[in-house]
Amino acid sequence: MMQVKIKFTIGLFLAVCLTTYAQLKNKPDLEEDFMDMGFGVFVHWSMDSQLGSVISHSLVGASEDYVDKYMNELPKTFYPDKFDADEWARLFKITGAEYVVFTTKHHNGFCMWDTKTTDFNIMNTPYGKDITGQLFKALRKYDLKVGVYFSPEDFSFLNKQGTLISRKREKSQITDNAELLAHDKEQVKELVSNYGPIDVLFFDAFKTGPLVQYVHSLDPNIVVTRGEMKTPEQTIPDAPMPGPWETCMTMGTQWQYKPTNESYKDGGELIGKLIEIRAKGGNFLMNVGPKPNGEIPIEQEERLREIALWMFVNEEAIKGVRPMEKTIKDGYAWFTQKKDENAVYVFITGQKDWFKGRRRSFLLKNLKATDSTTISVLGQNDKVVEYWPENIPESRYIQHEALLEISVSRAQRLYNDKVWPNPMVVKLTNVAIIE
Repeated sequence: MMQVKIKFTIGLFLAVCLTTYAQLKNKPDLEEDFMDMGFGVFVHWSMDSQLGSVISHSLVGASEDYVDKYMNELPKTFYPDKFDADEWARLFKITGAEYVVFTTKHHNGFCMWDTKTTDFNIMNTPYGKDITGQLFKALRKYDLKVGVYFSPEDFSFLNKQGTLISRKREKSQITDNAELLAHDKEQVKELVSNYGPIDVLFFDAFKTGPLVQYVHSLDPNIVVTRGEMKTPEQTIPDAPMPGPWETCMTMGTQWQYKPTNESYKDGGELIGKLIEIRAKGGNFLMNVGPKPNGEIPIEQEERLREIALWMFVNEEAIKGVRPMEKTIKDGYAWFTQKKDENAVYVFITGQKDWFKGRRRSFLLKNLKATDSTTISVLGQNDKVVEYWPENIPESRYIQHEALLEISVSRAQRLYNDKVWPNPMVVKLTNVAIIE
């Protein structure tokens, strides 16, 4: 009888544990809010930005001398005296981003906040001020959601343990290194307790389960992205994926600042990726790599501001939208649809030399007008073209038997040369979607 009772008690305990584990997930309503946001800025920055090297990974396979200089000498010269948290936040805000995810600790183990868990942190540099605290305060000031990137892997900690630095090796992951897990829990607790409320948390490791569960237990209102949902890196999936997902991608070839041999995507390409990702139902987390002095490189600022202009005109088609039923793309046109109303957005891409005031027509086979359909171009009033009073740029549509024809003008002057190369967006309300 005693044996049966013990088995029953153990079984009950395991069932409770498994149930609790299953319950520690992102809240569905918060995931919906996350899907509404659509666009965020990723920031990769650590003290090895001084070298222009790949962030953290140069430590894998490095000599003892390299590791020693990295851990003990690099912090002595890290002095980002040009870092201005408010300036960053203003720039990110104008891009139309809704959230910012900051590398509080990358794989190297260097902490960008005032931590009590290790001396390997921003306070033990000539700069000596809490970068994370300043940035999070500025982000909230400009109504941007606060996101934490945190690496459970920690090369500094592994090195102190006498473990060979590697991402795929015994003890590199928290699931087979109890000391590392305890260390990470202390750090995550500091971030959540001292820098909250945190809105988004991105865990970057091969094994994250214990920390995902831990952060959910600390604050159930944090949305965990990597560790809880699909986060394709540097790629966009071929088709929509169910539920929330997020593509993270660099402007160039490297996450952290790369002063030499860098090749950047142009602004139009980045806008095109944002459109494609949103048409497929994902969020775009676009990366920035600040210089070691704390400034955003001019090449990156230029692209951020090009996106800012496009989003200033068209963000309605990016935020609070979902993939259109059945069809996400038709030739030159990508589609999104408003989550809570009958409105479809048509992103007209691939148009060259579309001069201000000129009209073009497009045929859509997957939409059908109704008696109450309306059409407009985002950002335009459809009433006037500058210096061309006889040109009335009214948007029109004609429903043919099998095709919807839309006729629109690029009436708004956004660039001095009167040819704006980036996609325009047509809004159609009360249309039927043809399966």
